[in-house]
Amino acid sequence: MLKKRVAIQDFAAEARLFNRRAVVAMLIVVVLFCLIIFNQYQLQVVSYQDYQTRSEGNRIKVVPMAPNRGLIYDRSGILLAENKPVFSLELVPEQIKDMTATLTSLSELIELSPEQTESFLKQVKAQRRFNSIALKEQLNDTEVAILAANQHRFPGVTVEARLSRHYPFGDLFTHALGYIGKINTRELQQLDADGEAANYAASRDIGKIGLERFYQRELHGTMGYQEVEVNNRGRLIRVLRSVPAVSGQNIHLGLDVGLQLTAQQVLKEQRGAIVAMDPRDGAILAFYSNPSYDPNLFVHGISSANYSALLNSRDRPLINRVTQGTYPPASTIKPHLALLGLETNTITPATKIWDPGYFMLPNSDHRFRDHLRWGHGWVDVYTAIMKSCDTFFYELGIKLGVDRISDYMGKMGFGEKTGIDILEESSGIMPSRGWKRARHNQPWYPGDTVPLSIGQSYWTTTPLQLIVATSVILNQGKLATPHLVTAFSDDKNKTEHAPALQPVIEVVKESNWQVVMDTMHRTVKDLGGTAHRAFIGASYDAAGKTGTAQLAAIAQDAKYDAEAIDERLRDNAMYIGYAPFDNPSIVIAVALENAGGGGSNAAPIARQMLDYYFAAGVNSDE
Repeated sequence: MLKKRVAIQDFAAEARLFNRRAVVAMLIVVVLFCLIIFNQYQLQVVSYQDYQTRSEGNRIKVVPMAPNRGLIYDRSGILLAENKPVFSLELVPEQIKDMTATLTSLSELIELSPEQTESFLKQVKAQRRFNSIALKEQLNDTEVAILAANQHRFPGVTVEARLSRHYPFGDLFTHALGYIGKINTRELQQLDADGEAANYAASRDIGKIGLERFYQRELHGTMGYQEVEVNNRGRLIRVLRSVPAVSGQNIHLGLDVGLQLTAQQVLKEQRGAIVAMDPRDGAILAFYSNPSYDPNLFVHGISSANYSALLNSRDRPLINRVTQGTYPPASTIKPHLALLGLETNTITPATKIWDPGYFMLPNSDHRFRDHLRWGHGWVDVYTAIMKSCDTFFYELGIKLGVDRISDYMGKMGFGEKTGIDILEESSGIMPSRGWKRARHNQPWYPGDTVPLSIGQSYWTTTPLQLIVATSVILNQGKLATPHLVTAFSDDKNKTEHAPALQPVIEVVKESNWQVVMDTMHRTVKDLGGTAHRAFIGASYDAAGKTGTAQLAAIAQDAKYDAEAIDERLRDNAMYIGYAPFDNPSIVIAVALENAGGGGSNAAPIARQMLDYYFAAGVNSDE
């Protein structure tokens, strides 16, 4: 039997196999090593800047700093809008794992209303999650102490001290100053569109109405920031760099606190408005709408109950009656109409008409009544304005026609916004043929012109428009743009602000200015003038014109009986005046809703305002 032979091992083949494997392994190692080197190159060289920034971002945090809002002063330097320190409970949504549980736990420590929680949750949805959002503002000392003792339980929850807007005079200046409130989604989008969002990174409030809104950019200032080093838990270690915020500019007004208080006191519960202006430069001296409301309610978020009460009030406190209240100007525009009549030679200072107590259009049996049922007899332009004879102006209006009246009064500012430095303003209505066609799809009739001639019919104006139009007469054709702000200031400089007078009317005969002003002077100084009784014994020489605006239609043969008419449909009382007569430094308008006659109600209020103005020396020239 043959033995099985054992195969001899092929060392050469094994060596070749080993070498091949070694080469492949070496290639793999080289490739991997190259990949590592390439990756390191990418990290250390190519992407160095990016990763350095990310690294620094984990270590260094940029904290925006809100600027202090500019202050607002009256003409004497009395503070009208200030910044007061308040404590607020703030949360950073990004750092809170369970928002519902956190809010529940916080409500067990301090009182949180459903409205506060709801408002907070709305802001969480509307704002970036890394922003700090206030849950409750104006914390008291007890709440601050409780939250400070429990803060370790709530990551992302802090008690912050901030400056908050405060209006020390409450409702006295509301319609002029306005107020600030939390930035809403629409305003945030607008800031983004305007390229200003970055400047509001640390700001929560923005001007909502009034001067606070109109001068938002000037009052807000410029945001600052701090670069701070933080640890892995986000706790501050040190401040690396700080760029301070630049405070907003302070603004100085022509308003006088004493004159404003006088307006509030004389109006009492009466709905209406008082506005006074220096006709020489347009600076507003008094600006009061009644009733008013406390703007501090809006700064930290007004409650639904309080807002509903304001919104649904019959007295409409939210309406700024100085610039948004539109009233028939009534007889206060008779001097303006007289000027037009003189300029067109429709009348002369010697022109007289017979007033039987009414006016009738040709081929019509309708009587447009004068306020004096038995008439004024023979009347010229002086008597017509002094005693407010309607018949004289009925006839004058028909001779002038609506086209000339509308065009001329438009030049004086009626039917147009005045350009005052707040946005809440109505233009009123200066009716014309085109206006009536567009509004009512009807032609203009002579019967429309008759009441228009005494400031009734479709004609409406704001109290501010009245003083602007009257200043055109006092400045002999130049219009003063009304403005509340008279200067801006910061820590270093103060810049005066006074828009130049704008020429709007050129007269044919210069003496016509004096004729019209003399008629207003006689209204106050002469016995029988409709404002004479109100200014008896005044220490200054005043001039003016009363007006009584009828709101409810009365049958032709009926007698006006205020007691028989709903209170809201009774006549409005109007007055426009100025002083001193020879060198006017103040022009004033008073509008009283449903108060009755202008001479008996509005003129006495204007008298009290002017008494204070001259006694207190509000005018710096006095």
